[in-house]
Amino acid sequence: MEWIALLTVPNVGPIRFVSLVKKFGTPKSALSASVKDLRQVEDVGEITASDIKTKVDWKEAEKQVKLAEKNRIGWITFLDSDYPDNLKQIYDFPPFFFMQGNLSDKDDMAVAIVGTRTASTYGKSITEKISSELTSKGFTIVSGLALGIDTYGHQAALNSGGRTVAVFGSGLDVIYPTENKRLVEKIVENGAVISEFLMGTKPEKENFPTRNRIISGLSLGVIVVEAGAKSGALLTAQYALDQNKEVFAIPGNLTSKTSEGTNALIKQGAKLVTSVNDILSELKVYSSSSAEKAKPIPELPAEEKSIYQILSTEPAHIDQIAQTVSVSTGQALSLLLSLELKGLVKQLSGKMFTRA
Repeated sequence: MEWIALLTVPNVGPIRFVSLVKKFGTPKSALSASVKDLRQVEDVGEITASDIKTKVDWKEAEKQVKLAEKNRIGWITFLDSDYPDNLKQIYDFPPFFFMQGNLSDKDDMAVAIVGTRTASTYGKSITEKISSELTSKGFTIVSGLALGIDTYGHQAALNSGGRTVAVFGSGLDVIYPTENKRLVEKIVENGAVISEFLMGTKPEKENFPTRNRIISGLSLGVIVVEAGAKSGALLTAQYALDQNKEVFAIPGNLTSKTSEGTNALIKQGAKLVTSVNDILSELKVYSSSSAEKAKPIPELPAEEKSIYQILSTEPAHIDQIAQTVSVSTGQALSLLLSLELKGLVKQLSGKMFTRA
């Protein structure tokens, strides 16, 4: 309950919240700290420290816990081992979020697909094609559940037997749009729906820009399929750039209003996508550099050697490594750790590996 309680304090946003927990260890300890000790935390002044001692809404926190239990909604904190690695890398990651469904290590290999709510037939077709082809390669599709491109991306992932994650701009008990209630049920069975907003939060306009940073944060890159000149999808693309993620755009008809945003992104340097291979080559999840000069392979046990041979200086994801050498993810991880101890392999964030 203390996680929710601390969030009810005025002006304690994600950055301050995380700073407080890192300083005191838990929200409970932060709430119990003196004003003097609270002021030792970066960006916590006299007013905020005083508010933490006097303005915690415990009734609201208790109400939220009961609502979550009633709706079978759980939550994950940034101290939990299953908090997404990709998301934790961004500057203002949410200290915790509500969730239905489940997150998997496979979701570290995620791509966001976003765009207009008023998609054309072309936009729908391209979204379904890109989403299904990416899921067939093991990617999780992340989006925002909106009508149009978001919905088509989620549906295509599910129809292809893949995973998808929807990020709400409301409380998880407030499905928006309501037309997607059945889609939410399907996503919960094959992925997750998540939100940093408290139960009962309505889908207010100002919530969506905040939500969009999580969509990009969960992903290795963002694909904008169709977007007008003022589309919210462009903000997701900007967040991706700020987070050092890849941005991709689908070229569109020059006379179409819903292509003005995507065409502008391409002019500004977004990666132009004409096939899924354009995405894979930029993310370098599957690639190994054929141009680099091959180094002699050291004497290794057969299983370790088979993994070392397929690695390069370009990062490769654990799932793809396991698939390539036909072993389980657990076996691949064990072999990679052995190679890492020998100084031959380096592990990066998001369960990516390279030769050392």
